[in-house]
Amino acid sequence: MKNLKLKALALVAGAALSTSVLAEAEYTFKLHHMLPPVSNAQVNFLQPWADKVEAESNGRIHIDIYPAMQLGGKPPQLFDQTRKGIVDMSWTVGGYTPGRFPKATAFELPFMPLSARITSMAMQEYAETEMQDELKDVHLLTLHTHFPGSLHSRTKDIKKLEDLDGMKVRSPNKMMADALNILKANTVFMPVPSMPSALSKGVIDVTALPFEVVKPMKIHELAPHHTEFKGDRGFYTQFFIFSMNKKSYNKLPDDLKKVIDDNSGVPLAGFVGDVFDAYEIGARKDAVDNGNTFNTIEGAEYDRWKDTLTPVTEQWIEDMNDDGYDAERLLDKAKTLIEKYENF
Repeated sequence: MKNLKLKALALVAGAALSTSVLAEAEYTFKLHHMLPPVSNAQVNFLQPWADKVEAESNGRIHIDIYPAMQLGGKPPQLFDQTRKGIVDMSWTVGGYTPGRFPKATAFELPFMPLSARITSMAMQEYAETEMQDELKDVHLLTLHTHFPGSLHSRTKDIKKLEDLDGMKVRSPNKMMADALNILKANTVFMPVPSMPSALSKGVIDVTALPFEVVKPMKIHELAPHHTEFKGDRGFYTQFFIFSMNKKSYNKLPDDLKKVIDDNSGVPLAGFVGDVFDAYEIGARKDAVDNGNTFNTIEGAEYDRWKDTLTPVTEQWIEDMNDDGYDAERLLDKAKTLIEKYENF
């Protein structure tokens, strides 16, 4: 446990060697993602990770990062861009391709997540032991989640279940779409980059997001009514896939594969989770400083939401079993791993 924590913490150190002593790059890789270059994901995760890999390879690996879909395509295509070798690496939202990673959706059920660090480490171990078939076409660097999300409304406060009735709500994934439908909302699915325009034009009234995304997309200026959840679990989370093209990885000599491997897996998931947890606090402050309103779902009302959305999990179990999975076992494993890393 101690060594794992040290590995995760070591990622924040960044590049330890100056560029003056780095060798000329033997391998240059393209890393593609959908968020702006000022986003938390790039500034505090992807760029430090790339710098650390370059430093530990003594400059033999260089990674160019292309944010905001600069290499073309749409966010739901990022995983396939990596799989096909159009890019060498990508970071993307797993839920952008519904049905592709069914085992992972156990973590997207309502009221499953704890902090991003805990849930990310649990999910990465789950992926390593349960999702090999779903991820066989790429070299997985890590899976992770964001901090449990909140609701952000452009028109009114959301204080109770009934307040979502009839509202147009952007859902981040299928599990939350099922939950929002139970709450009689009109669900809309769209990638993160489309949300500012959708809110400003009234295409959606509410979006489900962590504050970590609210800040760089300036959602708090368009949706000034925020609803947070306070209980034993967060409202929901979304999972992300950080992957590498198999041929790009396999062409590396063993010593450089080790550099990639040393910066992958559960330790990387823990590091990314820490980054997302920490950023959430500052990002929320931007909404506070903007004079926005905050509501908290807690106590009896929190229990109402949990009880009302229980059918989402029940239907997930039924659907997964119908598709040939042992849904109860997968769900129990996800919960057990979250508990494991809660005490890690």
